[in-house]
Amino acid sequence: MELFYIIMFFILGTVLGSFYNVVGYRLPKGESIINPKHSYCPSCHHKLETFELIPVISYLMQKGQCRNCKEKIALFYPLIEVLTGLLFSVCYYSFGLGYELIIALTLVSLFVIIVVSDTKYLVIPDEVTLTSSVVIVITMLISIGIKETALHVLSGLAMFFSMYMIMLFGNYLFKKESLGGADVKLMFVVGLVVHPLIGFFVIFVASAIALPISIVLFQINNEKVIPFGPFIMLSVILFYFLKVDVKSLIEYLTFI
Repeated sequence: MELFYIIMFFILGTVLGSFYNVVGYRLPKGESIINPKHSYCPSCHHKLETFELIPVISYLMQKGQCRNCKEKIALFYPLIEVLTGLLFSVCYYSFGLGYELIIALTLVSLFVIIVVSDTKYLVIPDEVTLTSSVVIVITMLISIGIKETALHVLSGLAMFFSMYMIMLFGNYLFKKESLGGADVKLMFVVGLVVHPLIGFFVIFVASAIALPISIVLFQINNEKVIPFGPFIMLSVILFYFLKVDVKSLIEYLTFI
């Protein structure tokens, strides 16, 4: 039965991963994710048939190209579908069926959409961050009550204002935009799910992961700006999945 659920969550993840591709590509361009209702080839605008929308399988069947114009389909699309499927399976395996699973799936979904939108357009749609925040808060209200949820919201606000101050300091220090406003808003989500102290470690880990990658990209493509949102989400997901709390973190820091 456990394996059955893992497979079902993988399938669900690939289907939603296909949708997250649409969200990540359309919202930053100001396009509706509802109209047009059908998906289409970005090159020839050919309306995709149902069998062309089967996650991963349709890509393999069509040999990675549009059935109409034969334009090559980016490998990025099926990779996002597979990534979402794997992460959904990990969510179930880590948390089982419960309220924590909903929060984990929300974080993973936000992460995937940001990977698409931030890597392609350097944009994190406010709609996605807001929707994720609302889902998490509602889930917390149902599972842990108003008082505890209020504390989590305060934690989110603390992380938001802390990141905002860091942004202002960076702007003053470098005399230019040092951090995107969307990244600041993303820290509210971080504060919702982890303690503010852990939230600062989230920033540190995200920066530690992003730094070597940014150096490599600069050396290869002279890329001076990289999306920071995916690294923030990857970091907070690691802390959330590992179930790191303040007590265990302090004990670990004291030990080293």
